[in-house]
Amino acid sequence: MAELVVALDYPEAAPALDMARRLAGTVPWVKVGLELFTAEGPALVAALKDLGFKVFLDLKFLDIPNTVRGAVRSAARLGADMVNIHVLGGARMAEAALEGRDAGTGPGATRPLLLGVTVLTSMADADLPVDYPGGAGALALELARRARGYYLDGVVCSGLEAARIKAACGTDFRCLTPGIRPAGGSDDQRRTVTPAQAVAAGADYLVAGRPVTQAPDPVGAARELLRDMGAGN
Repeated sequence: MAELVVALDYPEAAPALDMARRLAGTVPWVKVGLELFTAEGPALVAALKDLGFKVFLDLKFLDIPNTVRGAVRSAARLGADMVNIHVLGGARMAEAALEGRDAGTGPGATRPLLLGVTVLTSMADADLPVDYPGGAGALALELARRARGYYLDGVVCSGLEAARIKAACGTDFRCLTPGIRPAGGSDDQRRTVTPAQAVAAGADYLVAGRPVTQAPDPVGAARELLRDMGAGN
């Protein structure tokens, strides 16, 4: 069964925690990205854990292997339930990330899921920095195959690529799909899908931010997305 992740894309802790309190008991996961984590740091993650959420720490690590090893170790020690790295960092960086994840997970604790970022959902074919045969979708599939070979738990990808990635990498290989939008929604995202489409494609985690957090009734909006997800089964 796919799970909903609400992106808390705020510049500071107060509105993020206010939204989290409103959503507690309705959605299981929240996402903390670069802006919020840079502003508030580990204390914000700890506060969200105290509210009962699973936390996706969306920092998209891409650096030399030793640095990524330490960053993922720190994220695991912090209690993050999901962390991501860029697949473009290659095999040695991925191996270091897995080592950091294991080193940072305490006795009896559950290791965080480690996902690889393929192609950002804000990017269409024309946005790629290099020409790639088949465009963004083909590149995402190739990076997913690499991530599987690196022994990552899954990838971050558009719902448009999820079915092909599952077919190529196995149903146990997790797909997290950002860019989830209700039918008719539009913004700066490019490769978007509806909740039902993402679930039908095999996505395991669906990330939605503004469709929930900027709605007049965020809890109602989250429940509507959950209903749509059920329709995709």
